[in-house]
Amino acid sequence: MVSLRLVLQQTVTALGAVGGGVYLYGPAEDGRRCLRLVEDRGTPDGLPFSGGSVGTEVESASTRAIRSQQMAWLPSAPRPSTMHTGVAAVPVCSNGDVIGVLAVLTSRPAPPTTAERALLEMAARRIARRLEDGMESPGSGDLSAEQSVHEALETVRVGAWNWNIRTGDIDWDDHMTRVLGIPPESFDGRIETWRALVHPEDLPAVVTKAEQALSKGGEYSVRHRVLRPDGTVIWVEARGRIVTGGDGHPVRMVGRLWETTETRAAMDSVGRALQHMSDGLLAADSDGRIMYVNGRAEKLLGPLSDVCGQVLWEIAALNVARLEGQCRAAMAHQAIKELDARSPSDHRWYHLRIIPVPDGLTVYLSDVTEKREREARHAAEERAAAERTARIGGLTRALAEALTVQDVVNAVAQRVLPLFGASGLIVQAFDPQGGGAVEAVGYPTSYVNRLADKPQNNPFDHALRSGRPQFVDSPQQLAAQYPGLGAFTAEGGKRAWALLPLLVSGRLVGGCVISFDQPRRLEDAERGLLIALSGLIAQTLERARLYDAEHQRAQELQRGLLPRALPQPPAVSSAARYVPASGSMLGGDWYDVIPLAGDRVALVIGDVMGHGLPEAATMGRLRTAVQTLAGIELPPDEIFAHLNELVSDLGDDFYASCLYALYDPASAKCVVVRAGHVPPAVVAPDGTVSLLDLPANPPLGAATPPFETVELVLPSESVLVLYTDGLVESAQRDIDTGIAQLARALTSSLKAAEQSMGLASQHLPAVDHGQTGRLDDLCASLTSDLLPEDEHTADDAAVLVARVHALSTDCIATWTLSDEPVAAGQARAHIRGRLAEWHLDELSLTTELIVSELVGNVVRHAKGPLQLRLIRSRTLICEVSDQSLTTPRIRHAEDTDEGGRGLQLIAALSQRWGVRYTSNGKCIWTEQPLTDTLTTGPDTAPA
Repeated sequence: MVSLRLVLQQTVTALGAVGGGVYLYGPAEDGRRCLRLVEDRGTPDGLPFSGGSVGTEVESASTRAIRSQQMAWLPSAPRPSTMHTGVAAVPVCSNGDVIGVLAVLTSRPAPPTTAERALLEMAARRIARRLEDGMESPGSGDLSAEQSVHEALETVRVGAWNWNIRTGDIDWDDHMTRVLGIPPESFDGRIETWRALVHPEDLPAVVTKAEQALSKGGEYSVRHRVLRPDGTVIWVEARGRIVTGGDGHPVRMVGRLWETTETRAAMDSVGRALQHMSDGLLAADSDGRIMYVNGRAEKLLGPLSDVCGQVLWEIAALNVARLEGQCRAAMAHQAIKELDARSPSDHRWYHLRIIPVPDGLTVYLSDVTEKREREARHAAEERAAAERTARIGGLTRALAEALTVQDVVNAVAQRVLPLFGASGLIVQAFDPQGGGAVEAVGYPTSYVNRLADKPQNNPFDHALRSGRPQFVDSPQQLAAQYPGLGAFTAEGGKRAWALLPLLVSGRLVGGCVISFDQPRRLEDAERGLLIALSGLIAQTLERARLYDAEHQRAQELQRGLLPRALPQPPAVSSAARYVPASGSMLGGDWYDVIPLAGDRVALVIGDVMGHGLPEAATMGRLRTAVQTLAGIELPPDEIFAHLNELVSDLGDDFYASCLYALYDPASAKCVVVRAGHVPPAVVAPDGTVSLLDLPANPPLGAATPPFETVELVLPSESVLVLYTDGLVESAQRDIDTGIAQLARALTSSLKAAEQSMGLASQHLPAVDHGQTGRLDDLCASLTSDLLPEDEHTADDAAVLVARVHALSTDCIATWTLSDEPVAAGQARAHIRGRLAEWHLDELSLTTELIVSELVGNVVRHAKGPLQLRLIRSRTLICEVSDQSLTTPRIRHAEDTDEGGRGLQLIAALSQRWGVRYTSNGKCIWTEQPLTDTLTTGPDTAPA
């Protein structure tokens, strides 16, 4: 029946079925016909057709196939311990008669497909032909179907037995005697006789299985060897079931027995193959206890005698995380599980393939250490390549964004050095005049300072002269090629170098040295990459050099447009600070302090919107215009009207913000006007910080005159803080938050300053330069608080801080005069008396002449009433005011003219003179210098 067995095995394998069997018609014990199993493959215990015989009256897939004479499929009842889902059966026909059934256990919940059905029918026809070939002999003629079945049963030799448990008697049929090899007449019907035939080594297992079946009431199944009386040894398989009596206790066990010697031989062959397979194999029961390990697995786990019965996941060699969970999940879900684990015993990696089987698990162990190492190396190479690509990409982006030579050095140090494991970098950029800036990273400062005095014969100069890269792998190679460099290179602390000339279109623009702490021979690929990167670095370095030169010129222009030094008039101590934007664009922020007549001071700050050379030029024009308009004593609102017209004429794209404050120390009043500018801050003498509430006129270029002004009183020693929006506004901070932060910074900074300097004197004939220095510290403190050095600023910023000093009443004298000719004499008398009080008698004659001429000019050409004011400050100021708007002018008088020489006399006697308009007329003023002896009299207060 070998050919029948092969057909069945091929069919089960081709269909991917769990198992299968071939049934043939045969007589039952009661004389009825039944289907008896003649061959099976992979049929698990406990399935519907796994018994020795099936009655034709039983409803099953096999009986349906016989009745319908075509394929039948029935789903099997669900069982927790199995995954079978159906039985498919096709009739086996010979000469038009049904002689048996081919049945298989399917593993899908659906009937067989058309292709699978065709395969089953073809297998049934092959089985029929095998049976017909085995039952025919020469000259025998045709046999009946029943005779064919009988011959087939004789060939298969499946015996049936019935054991009376209570009496120990056993009955079996003739097939049993043939399988066991004993004559029927010599069998005494005792169970002990049967057991005597069992091989002694297998007897304990047979007895144990029988006792388990009796105690649990389950099915009996065992494979063992039989010692026949003729001395031969065969393998048999016995299966049975318990029959209980009325009291529920076991009464009989009935079953079948057949020879499996050929199957066992095949299994032994398979076992030998498994024992010597390259992968480890082990079998475990449903509790995870090991029952079998092959030779490869024994090398890892130990001999079978040592590990048999131990729990799989508790063995030290396999005590890895997740193993128990994966094993239990495989059995619970009847699904294959896989995992990679590193053995704690030999520290090698194994791939475990866990396959559930009906009675437990089968585990394949494959040593994948080399594979994982290859994968790890490959992954490391891929990571290194990805990191190298990322670094090169980052270098490209960083070089594209680099503006200065220092930016280029930083980009190369951050991106290139880690790429090659280097530790030192020197970059030298050449300018057209032959000089060059040197930047270094990873070298001592003393060594960098000596680079200009390095020996003539060195590899760096050689690389620059030849235009070819030089690679020095060790100090020994350097000493051999360039003698005399040992002491110089030892100071740098490096032991291998890559020296690269930086060329742009064949022109040398610089050089680059990349160095290593240890001797290092660069591979060809690394050298090629360095040479390629040197071209990229050279292009960026040349662009950065040009940018540095342009940026330097721009900064020089910017500094030229701003005041080089602020004037220090008596009424104001001031300081300023300008911070350019982080980029290279020119800004439009400016500030100024403009001394005016009568010790008055104009404080101005502005911001041309935008960045660039046109905005910087506009800023310069506005600053010049403000100085000019303030110098001719125009009121602040008129000054802004002229500035607005100037900006409007530049075009629609030009706008500017501006704030102008005119401070008069004689009255302590300040007139302020702003156009689109942030409000100034005022710090009172007691340290209170406030923001001035000023009308918000539109920016210059977008406004329509007139401009609203505000007049306020600033107590002496108040601090006026003017600033541009770049100081308080940024991408990370809105303008309101910035102004609030400015107020806090002012409070903290001035508190510290006041503790160290105290209050200044109210009398100001001279300037306190120490106070100016403290105001400069205040500017530095504000810019450092609001514009940290590490913060990128997109806008330039300016801040102007001024501490105002009001004049003491002792330094001011005012008289009202009539517009009669006697006014000149009255004025001279007033002047003479006050100068005597101030101990300025030496100026009396000159001052009387000046005042007499000014008053006389008003009496003759203007209208009263007249007002005379004398101010003692850094200079002696004399002012004569009237209610006429007529402006006096100096004329060139002829020799015969009797008049027209008054203003010439005033210009000759005074240091400066001028005219300014007031709200109700004009004021003509003169200034006379005071010597040190004249300003330090007994009644003169210090500044």
